[in-house]
Amino acid sequence: MSFIKFNEDKVDSFLFMELSDVARTLTKNKQLEVEYGYKSYYDPHENKIIISRFWDDYSKLEKRFGLFSDVFLTSISSEDYFDKLIAKELIEKSDGRPLVSFTRQLFVMLEDLRLEDIFIKIRPGTRRVFAVRRQVFRRYFTSQLNVNITRGAYTDALFNLIYLILAAESPFIEYPTIHAEIDPVIPFLQTEVTKVFDARSTEDTAKITFSVIEVLEELLQEDMLNLYFYISENVYKKLGDELTYDDLKRCNALKNNDVLNKEKEGDEDVHSEKLPTWHQETEDTTKSFLKFDLEQGTQTDLIGEGVREGEAGDQALAVVQGKSKRTKHKDFSKAETDSVEVDKEEALAGSAEDEKYGKANKFAVPIYVWLEQTTFAEKEQYGNLKMVVLPYQKKLKQMIQKTLEHKKILPREDLHIGRLNKKLIRYFTDDQPRLFYKKNQPSPEIDAVFSLLVDCSASMYDKMDQTKLGITLFHEALSGVGVPHNIVGFWEDSGDATEVRQPNCFKTVVDFTNFADLKSGPNIMQLEPEEDNRDGYAIRLMCEKLLQRHEKQKILLVFSDGEPAAFDYVENGIIDTHEAVVAGRKKGIEIINVFLANSEITENQQKTIKNIYGKYSILVPVIDDLPDILFPLLRKLLLRSI
Repeated sequence: MSFIKFNEDKVDSFLFMELSDVARTLTKNKQLEVEYGYKSYYDPHENKIIISRFWDDYSKLEKRFGLFSDVFLTSISSEDYFDKLIAKELIEKSDGRPLVSFTRQLFVMLEDLRLEDIFIKIRPGTRRVFAVRRQVFRRYFTSQLNVNITRGAYTDALFNLIYLILAAESPFIEYPTIHAEIDPVIPFLQTEVTKVFDARSTEDTAKITFSVIEVLEELLQEDMLNLYFYISENVYKKLGDELTYDDLKRCNALKNNDVLNKEKEGDEDVHSEKLPTWHQETEDTTKSFLKFDLEQGTQTDLIGEGVREGEAGDQALAVVQGKSKRTKHKDFSKAETDSVEVDKEEALAGSAEDEKYGKANKFAVPIYVWLEQTTFAEKEQYGNLKMVVLPYQKKLKQMIQKTLEHKKILPREDLHIGRLNKKLIRYFTDDQPRLFYKKNQPSPEIDAVFSLLVDCSASMYDKMDQTKLGITLFHEALSGVGVPHNIVGFWEDSGDATEVRQPNCFKTVVDFTNFADLKSGPNIMQLEPEEDNRDGYAIRLMCEKLLQRHEKQKILLVFSDGEPAAFDYVENGIIDTHEAVVAGRKKGIEIINVFLANSEITENQQKTIKNIYGKYSILVPVIDDLPDILFPLLRKLLLRSI
């Protein structure tokens, strides 16, 4: 099982979810996705905001504020404050120029500083966030300036100096000399780039950028080597490529432009003739169906008035409309509109169905694995495990039975009818006194249902045998007190997983229908370590089954030994699993994780499990101790459900 890492750091899933929520709130776009990348930028085509991994090397506070500043700037660049067409024009103009990288990075740097000021004015509470961002950048660009001067990368050093000039806290700071030919132009650059503080639009920033570049192109011999700020060439070059309604209209002109001089008088004859499907204008064969590309004729002011409205059954119109449908009445004027609305509803329903189990599981499909015939060895192995957990089972059963009996004979007080209570003073003090009691209650029952999900990923190879001991205790303890439950092992078939299909296997060794059957226990021995694990998808499926049960208390236990790891699930597995847990709890299902380990549990592992399951997680550092830890958990849950 692999861990999610970016620059050798694990993802803080809570922080990542905060960033996603803030980005969606600022952009008012619920479908917006946030991803980690090399540099931060906004991609309107993919509906994504990319946040930079640059901040991973800094302190916790600096990393947090740095990532939030990335979200703030990229989200505001998706609105009217940033002109994407100007950015596209700048990219096109910079193509082929000797300082193409310098031009684009300077433009992005200036725009970031301009947008910072705008965002602070809109939301003054973010001032500290951007102050930390500039503080980190000043340290970073100061070190880069010295390194680039030493290495002779003077173009990069000049870029570093420009940022330090713009982000300086005082105008009297002295900077090291870069090169004898470059130093004389620095006062000019300082005058030009500081105009960004008066810039009111992206267009102003672009003008400042080119005014600087025109001077530097005659001075600098080489372009920049490093990438400090990024603008996606592919993103902005795609702008304007989308088809519009006008693009679907005829664009080619007629071969001639004759106009009939005679105006219509109102008594013109209308002739009906059959239109052949071939004539000299459609002489060349095409793939069109009943399509006539007439390119010559004479324009008149005649307007046809005898047009029959098309019906959904017309074959020529069916190509455009998409499908033929019968209307409810004989009013064909709404046939096209109704069809479009129905198709739209079907499309929305299909989209919702695709994301029923989470966006990350759009292509996941369940595969239910059949149980094999239980062997003699498996029965013998289960018998041995059953003898180990027998003391726990008996103790739990006796405890539950005593609790049930105690509640059965426990007197019920403060009733309107029954036996008279000795506490009669309430007759004088209360408006509606309850002076009676009854000795016996109806026989209470355990109104609960359990489901156990067992991680069968490959990383369980050294824990599965001891895990089976805990599963046996779970099954025997619940069976002994008649509590319905099921036990399901899950894994993803990594060998058959593709970008459009990820088969997830589920092996139900104990079902709700046969949990009381003595023959169902040995099936637990058929659980073995397999391949990957897609926890969020499995949790959603089990919650779906639990919601079909009538019991009041629904409990889902998840036995796992680490983070989710499956095909195209590495970056968002923690987030998806957490969302599945939250969604299940909102529906009234108690979801508890039992984290299995065979060594000391690291701080990062504890933090990750807490990020997914919150405080409802039990850590088992020594797998041999699983029965001793599982027993009090089952006891507490069962007593609470009585």
